[in-house]
Amino acid sequence: MAAANYKHDNTVERSFELFVLQEGEKKITEKVVSGMSNCSDFLLLKEDHTLGNLLSAYLRMAPHVMFAAYKIGHPNVPEVLIRVQTDGSITPREAFLTTLKQLVALYGQLGREFQKELALRKYADQSENAAADAAGPSGTSGQNGI
Repeated sequence: MAAANYKHDNTVERSFELFVLQEGEKKITEKVVSGMSNCSDFLLLKEDHTLGNLLSAYLRMAPHVMFAAYKIGHPNVPEVLIRVQTDGSITPREAFLTTLKQLVALYGQLGREFQKELALRKYADQSENAAADAAGPSGTSGQNGI
């Protein structure tokens, strides 16, 4: 049985195939750009504008990155190409990995803060519900039901 080629297959794909890597696929591959100094292209499989825009924006904020941009080759192909050029003090790969680590830490912190706020909200809701239950059935004013 031949392997399915998602780029040229006209059949309707199952939605999970758009983001789950097949066996043997690598999420990120690097290709050094030969015509430019300190420049690499990173191909991210099964990704879209969300990650491409996020990574290129944060890469541009990095101190040794001179250029960072992304492109999507075709809307139906879930691949993002990110080009990174540095000033030579670090490699594009080092800049890419540093930015990835920073984003993982940033969104890890965001997740922890969200979970903390969610737990506090649940606790506050439970306290409000307990206070309402202690006050008696809703709709009564305490003056003979009037």
